[in-house]
Amino acid sequence: MAFLMKSMLSNQVKNLGLGGGGEESKEESTPSDPAAAAGMTREEYEEYQKQVVEEKMERDATFAQKKAERACLRVHLREKYRLPKSELDENQIQMAGDDVSLPEDLQKMVADDQAEEEDKDSILRQLQNIQNMDMDTIKEKAQATFMEMRQAAEQKCSVM
Repeated sequence: MAFLMKSMLSNQVKNLGLGGGGEESKEESTPSDPAAAAGMTREEYEEYQKQVVEEKMERDATFAQKKAERACLRVHLREKYRLPKSELDENQIQMAGDDVSLPEDLQKMVADDQAEEEDKDSILRQLQNIQNMDMDTIKEKAQATFMEMRQAAEQKCSVM
């Protein structure tokens, strides 16, 4: 109980400014040299700063590369679906260098999509070939097939 009272009262007194001299001495004892503040020698501190700068540059380069890959994907999708081009994406690709390509997993997805589209294209091509055929020929084939089905049904069914 005494400890609680003492801590509460000392906090109140420090807030009033009567016993706040300890904080000023802490601020004055802080060295102005950042190397000494970090507990390192000047050379160690400079080496540490170089490492920090190098790591930041590596992170920035990686981030720029990822942004360029995303931009490349957007450009690819815009071409695929015939959407208007974006200058922002093209600028990001140029800033990262023209050595940007889609990530491997996205390349696999694109290849799968292209294979599906080729299958669809082949069906569409067949439909176009049907349009190019003579309508009389199509009509004759349909009538012949219908007659064959009708005869088969008459043979199986006694009602017809």
